[in-house]
Amino acid sequence: MSRSQSRARAYKQVAKRAASRLFAVQALYQRDMEATPEAKLLHEFHQHRLGATIGDAEFNEGEVEFFDDVVKGVIARESEIDAAIAAHLPIEWSLERLDRNVKAILRAATYELMARPDVAVGQAIDSYLDVADAFFGDSEKSFIDGVLDAVAKSARTA
Repeated sequence: MSRSQSRARAYKQVAKRAASRLFAVQALYQRDMEATPEAKLLHEFHQHRLGATIGDAEFNEGEVEFFDDVVKGVIARESEIDAAIAAHLPIEWSLERLDRNVKAILRAATYELMARPDVAVGQAIDSYLDVADAFFGDSEKSFIDGVLDAVAKSARTA
């Protein structure tokens, strides 16, 4: 395999992982809004989002196993993840006060920081800041960055 082919393959893998993270955040948001059961949520995203073309909309191809791991992991460990996030929120903030998109981003990223040692801390945080960039401005991104940095310090040194 040539160097350019190797780079193209690596770029495609990064893009698939990024799409999977975005879809995981969307799925967690949907679950929070509608209380969608896990099996139905996964099925819906497998059929209609991960690499699907619906009408004129073409969704990026995602890494199904990674997407499933993040969504299932957050659901299975939600109380532990929420406690880790709450422990690093500013005093005047509570988990209930957070915007649902912010909460979904923090939950997905915290799961990766706690349960995916194969993912580098900086890569996980930067990737979720990219997701946040799709929804928010700089102040929310700074807030998310600060919380995730604190979560990472405690999760990866525990």
